[in-house]
Amino acid sequence: MSTHQRQLSVAGFERVIHFENPQSHLSAIIAIHSTNLGPACGGIRMLPYRSENEALEDVLRLAKSMSYKSALAAIGFGGGKSVIIHNPEKKTPALFQTFGECVETLGGKYIAAKDMNIESADLVEVKKKTKHVLGIEGQPDSSGDPSPVTARGLFRGLEATVEEFSKSKNLSGLKVAIQGIGHVGYSFAEMLFKAGAELWVADIDENRLRVAEEKLKAKRVPVEEIYATRCDVFAPCAQGAILNRDTIPKLKCKAVVGSANNQLATGADGSYLHEKGILYAPDYAVNSGGIINIFIEYEGYNQQKAFKKADEIYQTLKEIFKRAREKKTAPFIIADQLAEERLYGKR
Repeated sequence: MSTHQRQLSVAGFERVIHFENPQSHLSAIIAIHSTNLGPACGGIRMLPYRSENEALEDVLRLAKSMSYKSALAAIGFGGGKSVIIHNPEKKTPALFQTFGECVETLGGKYIAAKDMNIESADLVEVKKKTKHVLGIEGQPDSSGDPSPVTARGLFRGLEATVEEFSKSKNLSGLKVAIQGIGHVGYSFAEMLFKAGAELWVADIDENRLRVAEEKLKAKRVPVEEIYATRCDVFAPCAQGAILNRDTIPKLKCKAVVGSANNQLATGADGSYLHEKGILYAPDYAVNSGGIINIFIEYEGYNQQKAFKKADEIYQTLKEIFKRAREKKTAPFIIADQLAEERLYGKR
């Protein structure tokens, strides 16, 4: 049984296609927001969405954010994303191979990678039907685990942020509260420890907390209390939408710099942070190490080259903060404007 394609017309998007194949139980949407700067690269997300509309809303939001993230990172990628409407516990090779065939029909306009509930083994199946897939860990030409590069970019973003509020990049004695010490959060914490920062950490994983205490002299904080920790920088490195009307009043920090995606629950929360005098490093500006790592793989992987590109996040943040000062507006608004300039050549 062949796969059925249905084109969806969405303003501001180059292509949005719903693919269905009853035989392999595939129902997927691929959204290409922009290819102005290069092929649209973005991960595959698998969730049992309650409806096609819910899946569509998610994929459109994610694809647009990838355009902006790649534009700010100044790499040769556009923005795209895909979602598969399926229970992650019922994956099959046939489903991913059919999805690979769908990617192949786009002729390289969309490049797939990993996102929520997708493993390297799943991407191996996708790659059996298309060459337009990147980030398969364990393969000879792979960029491997992106967390060291993401942490490096985050660290450089933090340096720019600290310099903005203290006029110095010296991190010795800096007090940082980290929410989530997974792959990126822990690598980031290691770099901070080596730079002489003092750390407070919260995580649901007891083992991670124990290691951070022993190796990084970190002080553990209950998950629900991390927001109220008195510190210089609050670093959200776990789930998104954690900066909201409930949590922002609790913050006792000068700045927020973290690797979590979509940290602001709403745009109004970004303005609220700004009004409270808390400097916010826009998340997609500082957490772009993952897509940078994938882009370097696309060109022919070299980790040192990836680190060097991630270092440019420092200068991008400096530009955002400078414009925000001059225009007396919130940095998250300036980040969007800068991304749009690079995407569309507007100013």
